[in-house]
Amino acid sequence: MQEFGKVLIAVGVVLVVIGLFLWRLAGRIPLGRLPGDIYIQKPNITVFFPLTTCILLSIGLTLVLWLLRRW
Repeated sequence: MQEFGKVLIAVGVVLVVIGLFLWRLAGRIPLGRLPGDIYIQKPNITVFFPLTTCILLSIGLTLVLWLLRRW
């Protein structure tokens, strides 16, 4: 059980570091404003679906998890 606690703490620290890194770079990374992202604005409604961003994030996370699994 101690080992599991250490793993949870390590994962938490890694997530905090990644979150701070992404927060710092949020204005510089064009995620959410890529060609292919759907943005519809009408007088009473706005619809935004980041299709291209979702696809790129899915590919990136798939590669990272695949590499971690092989490691």
